[in-house]
Amino acid sequence: MNRFLSFLVQSFVTVPSATVALFVSYFGFHQTLWLSSAIALGGGVIVYNITAAIMTSRFLKKHQLTRKEYRYIKKNLNESKQKIKRLNKSLFTVRDLPTLKQRLDVLRITRKIQNMTQTEPRRFYKAEKFYFSHLDSVVELTDKYRFLSQQPKKSHEIDVSLYETRQTLTDLTKALEEDLYDVISDDVDSLNFEIDVAKHSIKKLNDTKYIDERRRPK
Repeated sequence: MNRFLSFLVQSFVTVPSATVALFVSYFGFHQTLWLSSAIALGGGVIVYNITAAIMTSRFLKKHQLTRKEYRYIKKNLNESKQKIKRLNKSLFTVRDLPTLKQRLDVLRITRKIQNMTQTEPRRFYKAEKFYFSHLDSVVELTDKYRFLSQQPKKSHEIDVSLYETRQTLTDLTKALEEDLYDVISDDVDSLNFEIDVAKHSIKKLNDTKYIDERRRPK
């Protein structure tokens, strides 16, 4: 759920409600300004929390999640956000042009999966391999590669380790691509279904036109 948008909606509802409470208390019931302000503040807090609860409930219903599931997913998303920040730092600290495209691909895919899961939390269950295995592996390997590549004097052993790390990162990039496909697999299936329906409709329409043309008197 978008925190900024939620804050805007809650504020949009809360501020007018608190203002109305202030004026009703002060002018309608002739309370003191301090008491009216306290009532308005308390009312605003209550309205803000009620609005938040309603928005959360609708969000969970829309994505078919329980509160427990959402807390679990949100916890893992917060942890992965920190890992992706660490990955971002490592990727752009490495000064190695041959691996630049690969590093950009890794960052693009990880951000894409994270953003899609934040927008639609239920996708988390399609990306469990990413969150519980592949993300950790790519972060650790990238850190290792960054550390080795920054050594002022490289030995044969370091060169071999750098090569092996690059090869492993290549395999991990492919695994990340498969993770992304898993996340969007339902969308792909839905699109293919819509395409099949459209093709069937077009074929049916063309068959109908052909039959009508054959029936017309010459």
